[in-house]
Amino acid sequence: MTIKELQEAVDQWVKEYGVRYFSELTNMACLTEEVGELARVMARQYGDQSFKPGEKSNIGEEMADVLWVLTCLANQTGVDLTEEMRKTFEKKTFRDSTRHLNNPKLKA
Repeated sequence: MTIKELQEAVDQWVKEYGVRYFSELTNMACLTEEVGELARVMARQYGDQSFKPGEKSNIGEEMADVLWVLTCLANQTGVDLTEEMRKTFEKKTFRDSTRHLNNPKLKA
């Protein structure tokens, strides 16, 4: 699935099952909540915390939830994520073309 297809599929789902998009502010709050849920799982899987009895790692599910809400926000604000990612790659390539290669902290 391409990013464009993702945006179209989320839009179709919202129109078919979701009635309408939540407001942009509500979706921003939802995005923050989903990122927090991802952070919680990451802290337990890779950090110093441990899962409670019965809990399991669901990193992929939490990442997908973050992507879902971010895609909703893009759709409702008219952002073409494919184009924005293209511009981000261009920006990062220009800005960071040698920055990370020359970073002694990244050489192991």
